[in-house]
Amino acid sequence: MKLPMIRNLEVFPVKVEGETVFCLRDPEGYVEQQAYLSPHAFFIASCLNGKNTVHEVQKLFEKQFTGQSLDKKWISEVVTFLDENFFLFNKRFETLRKRVEKKFLSAPTRPAYFAGKSYPNFPDQLREVINQFFLHPTGPQRLPDFSSLSYDLPTAKGLITPHIDFQRGGPAYAHGYYSLFQHGRPDLFFVFGVSHLSPPTPFILTRKDFHTPLGTIKTNTEIVDQLAAACQWDPFAFEIAHRTEHSIEFQVVMLSYLYGTNIEIVPVLCGAFPDDFETVDASQPDTINPFINVCRSVLADREKRVTLISGVDLAHVGRRFGDPFDITSETTEQVRIRDHEDLKWALDVNPDSFLSSLMKDKNERRVCGKNCIYATLKILKGISDSGEELDYNHAPDPLGGMVSFTSILYR
Repeated sequence: MKLPMIRNLEVFPVKVEGETVFCLRDPEGYVEQQAYLSPHAFFIASCLNGKNTVHEVQKLFEKQFTGQSLDKKWISEVVTFLDENFFLFNKRFETLRKRVEKKFLSAPTRPAYFAGKSYPNFPDQLREVINQFFLHPTGPQRLPDFSSLSYDLPTAKGLITPHIDFQRGGPAYAHGYYSLFQHGRPDLFFVFGVSHLSPPTPFILTRKDFHTPLGTIKTNTEIVDQLAAACQWDPFAFEIAHRTEHSIEFQVVMLSYLYGTNIEIVPVLCGAFPDDFETVDASQPDTINPFINVCRSVLADREKRVTLISGVDLAHVGRRFGDPFDITSETTEQVRIRDHEDLKWALDVNPDSFLSSLMKDKNERRVCGKNCIYATLKILKGISDSGEELDYNHAPDPLGGMVSFTSILYR
């Protein structure tokens, strides 16, 4: 009898009491607790492809660990453990998945998934944490002057900002949002983010309002419906991706800190673009152009005060991301140089040249914001002449690696 298939999980080695074990985490967020397996147990788990039988796993184990036999009861124990943690594709997990998705999809508001995890769930504590981003030695070193917020100033057209966790990137967020705040008060924000679950559609929409510890931000459903009408795919088919995605949530938290709840947003997750997207000669696929054009028309409307926020990170390199090397000062300098080869074109609002530059090495740095940045530049082209780089930095990954990010303002 074939053994069940293990789900697509994040896996990384950790030290527990001096011993290396493997931590398993659910990237989709259906299961919030982590689980740990010994190296032998993890090997058994890795053999659960939905095709192998007990006997086949035993043979694979004996080949991997020469001279060691594997009792079938150990396989059963690992399978049971994974099943209890909802880490297998089976009826038990399917029941959980349907229950979680039904609850999310039926709710009018998207809960603040990372409140109490990545940032405080209490308003006063959250404000103080964000205050420190602005006052940090690597941040602007001053707080926004809320008494100076004016409708008379022309608003910025766009902001590229990080989506890395606040603990590592807080001051970088502050650079972008401080400059944004100096350019008047928008009424509406397009908030583009990266869908790390990579659903197979270019853009994923939701009509849900977004809750934060500082209040609930309304989603402009009229514009969402205009965008939906421009799609050649169902933009709500993978709406569940919004449930645990931080790339938009962190931006909405920053917006609520600056502007309160008297603003509206249009939340857009970027997923998989068409297959011909990465070839420069076909970098304007008809699939996404109607969607882009609706965004541009709203952003260019002189009767509206609209800003486009794009929550992206840049390079992801190091052992954590599959590279066979550790991070050194030389590595970070090489990444900085390559990032700025690409960012030159982002600053010039040239989406095609940005894409060509990024893909000349087949995106070996794993720039996760690729599609999101491209869409942002497509929308801004002809509306903003150039961008201003406010900040560029990188942060270590605790599991061995580094992530780079930037803040760019477009007037």
